[in-house]
Amino acid sequence: MIHITLGSRRYVNPQEDQLGRNIVGFDPVMDDDALFHANRGCWVLGERAEKERYALLSHEGEVRMAIAIDKLVPVAGGRKAIEGRYLTPGDEVYDAYVGKATPVDTTRNPITYFDAPHDARSCYCGCGELVTGGWFVIGHDQKALHARIAKIGSVREFIDWFDNTYDDKPKDE
Repeated sequence: MIHITLGSRRYVNPQEDQLGRNIVGFDPVMDDDALFHANRGCWVLGERAEKERYALLSHEGEVRMAIAIDKLVPVAGGRKAIEGRYLTPGDEVYDAYVGKATPVDTTRNPITYFDAPHDARSCYCGCGELVTGGWFVIGHDQKALHARIAKIGSVREFIDWFDNTYDDKPKDE
């Protein structure tokens, strides 16, 4: 799970902000919609972030919001923004974290990660086993890949099919 520590609300120039925001950070008078839009990006997120399903926003040691991540989108300067939805009471992740102490120790970096039982998902190969911190149980990525190759034929036939199907020429040629 991604954990983001927010500072207090501050004003930014919408012409200079990658998302056109005029404020970032936390203010207790902000409603959930304002809090989400002010803080969904622009973060320096590592490779692990691509595998995470949820993010928490915290301020002064308390979790203020839980977000279900649909995808991370690139913005200027190698930073990323979260596309998704903020969770509400009754959602398991919201109920487990929002309004409670942050689940990680404070660090200088506003971005931290932690493993949580709520991050478990079914292995992407389709076997039904649960996995956290990734898409596949160890070795199942190869299992899934070779099952798809077998639908085409041999590895050589798959390569021929792929090379004939995938056009990697620039669009202007």
